[in-house]
Amino acid sequence: MVETTKKILPIGEDDFRLIRENQQATYYVDKSLLIRDFISYGNKVTLITRPRRFGKTLNMTMLRDFFDITADSRKIFEGLSIMETEYAEKINTVPVVSFSLKGCTGKTSESLQKAIAVKVLKEYVKYAIIFKDVDPENYSYSLYFRTLEKLKNEQIDEDLKNSLDYLVEALHAFYGVRPILLIDEYDDPIINAHQGGFREEFSDFYSTFLTMVLKGNPHLGQAMLTGIQRVAKESIFSKLNNIVVYNVLDDQYANYFGFTQDETSQLLQHYDLELNNDVKARYDGYLFGEIEIYNPWSILSYANKRKLQNYWLKTSTNALIKESVLEADHDFHRTFEKLIKNGEVEVTLNLEASFSELPRTDTLWGLFVNAGYLTVIHADYDLNTFVVRIPNQEIKTEFQEIVSAYIKLSSQLLKDMLLALTRSQMVEFMTIYEKLVLESTSYYDVKENAYQMLMLGMIMNLRDIYKITSNIESGHGRSDIRMESRDKKRPHIIIEFKQGEDVEKLKVEALAQIKQRKYYTGLVGEVLCIGLAHNKKECQLAHAQITVDC
Repeated sequence: MVETTKKILPIGEDDFRLIRENQQATYYVDKSLLIRDFISYGNKVTLITRPRRFGKTLNMTMLRDFFDITADSRKIFEGLSIMETEYAEKINTVPVVSFSLKGCTGKTSESLQKAIAVKVLKEYVKYAIIFKDVDPENYSYSLYFRTLEKLKNEQIDEDLKNSLDYLVEALHAFYGVRPILLIDEYDDPIINAHQGGFREEFSDFYSTFLTMVLKGNPHLGQAMLTGIQRVAKESIFSKLNNIVVYNVLDDQYANYFGFTQDETSQLLQHYDLELNNDVKARYDGYLFGEIEIYNPWSILSYANKRKLQNYWLKTSTNALIKESVLEADHDFHRTFEKLIKNGEVEVTLNLEASFSELPRTDTLWGLFVNAGYLTVIHADYDLNTFVVRIPNQEIKTEFQEIVSAYIKLSSQLLKDMLLALTRSQMVEFMTIYEKLVLESTSYYDVKENAYQMLMLGMIMNLRDIYKITSNIESGHGRSDIRMESRDKKRPHIIIEFKQGEDVEKLKVEALAQIKQRKYYTGLVGEVLCIGLAHNKKECQLAHAQITVDC
């Protein structure tokens, strides 16, 4: 039980001010030097791409609260690193336009535009009282007031496309300081439009909406956008060539999203927990630039519940990946199979993704990396090749959903099958496994070792309870799949595959091969030996439970 004197964990809270107003009671990992870098880099328009739940929104509200000229933020920044730098004097000196498009959805282009209009209206209303004494006929303010009334009346027309430009110009005229624009999760609307089937129609609006305020705007100071990826080669960025993108491969901003090893260790120590190998295996594994990064959502959740579970919840990104994997070509599928089997693979990578090109191999691999499902461990920029791996055990569980889609099997049915396997319930296991084979496509008819690869894909999320190896030397040969249980209460599992016409004979031979070649050498305790024989859609199983004493 965590002591009541421990600080509150801000799980699910991504508003910087709300966290820091109770700073004596709420735990906060200091990322404030991001403000220093934002100022010192001096980029007119910055786009930072990171996976979901890696602190993008919290950092954007931190930037908002630091610069906001209408606020007094000194108290909430007290004790943070930025206040020890020369940039501390810039606190509350700049007008800010800030909003998040997270969860901004609609079923049509018009309804999605209305959802964006609601976000913009809140920023308009924020400054309405401040502008109450200005001359509404003055050109610098007239467009602002005209658009304000239209937004209030939910009138969607050309002025919405220019609304951010009008607001920025009015703020510059009033304060004499060029405003900062912050747009969090800028790509959520375009993902929604893509999945809704109206991406091209929506992109026409969205391109103008962003371009008018970001491109060559003399009234804008700086802008920062965040999202999962840069949407390149699309109409929304066709006219924007002044955006500086910092992705997961860049050193700049690398340590500000997610927790570093030191930050993770200190946080866990505060809650009387240890950063041990089990925690590292489940939540570590990301490389942003040259820095090792832990999943912050999962670390906070683990510190709160004190249980090693999978906390990184599924979102629409998972659905987009599953959809794209099914539409991908043979080259991607072949490489995907290598990834499933080995845990890492060399690929070509395009991190500037185009939704119209998502089934393309390099673009799809880029989405996997941008979304946090894979991390780059080696890059050869001359050849544009990258070695990517599945970061940790938690993400391997996420891959179960993707593999389920890939083999066209319901994820719940797959979970039931795995549960039957780990409990040695062979009748139930075989019933579901046969259903898997029968419902699959002709994929199985033409591929060597297809069943072994697919089984590896299905069991990969069991790696936290089993040490899983494939084609590894054991006993007097190489077992197809060997699952060494990490818990004495569960049996070890060895699976051998055979293909041919006489499945009744082959299943017995597969089981006999396990015993004859002693694939269980080195294991101690109960061992479930399984021989699986296949002839296209037909499959048979033979199994035996043995006990190995030493």
